[in-house]
Amino acid sequence: MIFQINFKSGMPIYLQIVDQVKSAAASRALQPGEALPSIRPLAEELRVNRNTVAKAYSELESLGVIETLPGRGCFLKENQSALRKDARRKLLIEDVDQAIVQAHHLQVSRDEFLKLIHERLDVLDDKRHAHEDLKED
Repeated sequence: MIFQINFKSGMPIYLQIVDQVKSAAASRALQPGEALPSIRPLAEELRVNRNTVAKAYSELESLGVIETLPGRGCFLKENQSALRKDARRKLLIEDVDQAIVQAHHLQVSRDEFLKLIHERLDVLDDKRHAHEDLKED
């Protein structure tokens, strides 16, 4: 799993890590039982304090997203009750709300915003179909 940390976002780094693990789990990019990176190497890679990564993992564990197995590391829980449909919907709502606020600040009309969303969905569909066609060849 690759983490993207934005030091200028104003969001605490540990919460960025938490959100990225939750998103990866909800989208199935991170599979149940899959190991998360060890704390020390991840902290070095991200150039953050070990305690920051440990705090993120602790938060994920308290949310029931991961489990820590002594001597083995942290793993995505098999039954991630925290990432059911409601949680995936909540993650998406946060991103949609941010896009709506951004559109408002940029003075994009509702119709123009909805048209843009439909265009982007069409682009995604085209890419998906192209990818499926490549698989068949």
